[in-house]
Amino acid sequence: MRQLTIEPLSREAFAPFGDVIATEGRDHFLINNGSTERYHRLADVQLSGPEDTGIISIFRAQALSMPMPVTLLERHPHGSQAFVPLLGHPFLIVVAPPAQQPDPAAIRAFLSDGRQGVNYHRGVWHHPVLALHPLDDFLVVDRSGPGNNCDEHFFPLAEQWLLDRSHINA
Repeated sequence: MRQLTIEPLSREAFAPFGDVIATEGRDHFLINNGSTERYHRLADVQLSGPEDTGIISIFRAQALSMPMPVTLLERHPHGSQAFVPLLGHPFLIVVAPPAQQPDPAAIRAFLSDGRQGVNYHRGVWHHPVLALHPLDDFLVVDRSGPGNNCDEHFFPLAEQWLLDRSHINA
């Protein structure tokens, strides 16, 4: 099984898959009589139809045992999906570019520092949430509306990657 190297999460490296939601290096302006910095429009919610609405949820995730094979990726064809860590814990992100099905050779892995969230663009293949802390909470912004908005692709054994925290390229 091929080993997946985990890269640091940066706006530039993650750009083909979506947006990094973080304040570091981003412009802001003051509001609330100067007591609050507003980091405006760090990501756009993408919706595909007039009946779609953006929704906000909290996902409570449990850490999975590592090392683990990447056996499936999912995508959301009708809307973006953002994950913002609420408890400040690092988490893993596994993605592949939009396509009819994910290209195993194009899969990449990133490590959020716990202050960075991600916004997967419509159609980007990604692994379900990968918490590293035993129990972690994420604010999730995504789409609600008619139609199936979750496609899953299961990889045959020969196309699976191995994901292991010991292979972080810092």
